[in-house]
Amino acid sequence: MTAVQEKTTPEARPQAAPKRRFKKPTVGAVIVYVSAAALALMWLVPLLWALSTSLKTETEASLGQDIHWLPENWSLEGYRTLFERGDHLTWMLNSTIVSTIVTVLTLVLCVTAAYGFSRFDFPAKNVIFAAIIAGLMVPSQALIIPLFDLVNDLKLAGTYWGLALPQVVAPVMVFILKRFFDAIPRDYEEAAKLDGAGHLRILWNVILPLSGPIMAAVGIFTFIGSWNNFLWPLLVATDPSMMTLPVGLGVVAGGYGLFYAQNMAAAILGALPLLIVFMIFQKQIVRGVAGVGLK
Repeated sequence: MTAVQEKTTPEARPQAAPKRRFKKPTVGAVIVYVSAAALALMWLVPLLWALSTSLKTETEASLGQDIHWLPENWSLEGYRTLFERGDHLTWMLNSTIVSTIVTVLTLVLCVTAAYGFSRFDFPAKNVIFAAIIAGLMVPSQALIIPLFDLVNDLKLAGTYWGLALPQVVAPVMVFILKRFFDAIPRDYEEAAKLDGAGHLRILWNVILPLSGPIMAAVGIFTFIGSWNNFLWPLLVATDPSMMTLPVGLGVVAGGYGLFYAQNMAAAILGALPLLIVFMIFQKQIVRGVAGVGLK
């Protein structure tokens, strides 16, 4: 038998990969998928309507009859008017600064507090942690008056710090981070201690690198919550130049009259940064939520 014949024998031929068998979806899976699609559609329809309205002329958007999805005359009039006024960009900048300050300070305080509750034993530890968890049951509206008096006495009203500092306290984030830290094996810390690392070094070089997903989830949720906050900035930011985006859209923009195209354009521009951030960190958010067993 020649070498060519040996190469072409059936035994020498590569075996074809077995075809994958797709399991038929169960009734429960179909119900779940259909329900998820319906919920996604319910969320998407208002967003598409707002986008469509923002691309109409003001005259077309104001018509109450003959409603149609696609604009008859495509126009960027609403967006152009917003940028010409200039205050919308100022509000977006204020929201970005305040939300960034709140997110950074919340992460620093909540991470250190959660690490302390997770790794240290000290007197009245359970009592203090229970008091922090009890803060979840206190509505934020109940603290508006004392917080406003405190900020006013400190001469912080109408400043970025006055807008940001009262939003930093987040008991739920301490609880989430502590639960995640509890699940990290202590073997890593013991190895670091043998190398002479202190607690801050362990937190920075051991705990935080293992907590990337939960840190991203906490950071994004904090940023979104601060960006959408309306009540507290409404009370503190009396100057239109210091207003955040939700306050500016709700208070100042309404003074120009009821312009549907401009309002929808402002809403789209206001939601766009959050949508971009969420799409970038989507995997980290899902992994972080799954890591603490939250729904």
